[in-house]
Amino acid sequence: MTNYQGRLNDTFRALADPTRRAVLATLTAGPASVSDLAQPFDMALPTFLQHLKVLEDCGLVRSRKVGRVRTCHLKPKPLADAEDWIGAQRTMWTKRLDQFDDYLKLLNATETRK
Repeated sequence: MTNYQGRLNDTFRALADPTRRAVLATLTAGPASVSDLAQPFDMALPTFLQHLKVLEDCGLVRSRKVGRVRTCHLKPKPLADAEDWIGAQRTMWTKRLDQFDDYLKLLNATETRK
């Protein structure tokens, strides 16, 4: 597996969880402390930190500790890579479905001539 595909897999794995998607949505408004990010979720802090680790490991979130406060920032590059991949898939499948549609029309035209 290429490094790009591995990063893409990690991004989709991170996006597969609703808690992590909610964290990303919160971070679109700007940086936030870990405690602020964890506050809306009914889970222990160590469990929440595991979610943050997944987001950091795939590059969607970066954090920095100043004193006793760890602040998280959104890093959208992996989202752009995922969007590019989805766009390429959409283009490929649209082309294939258009070709299939053309083939079915050809078959239908051939049948009506008989």
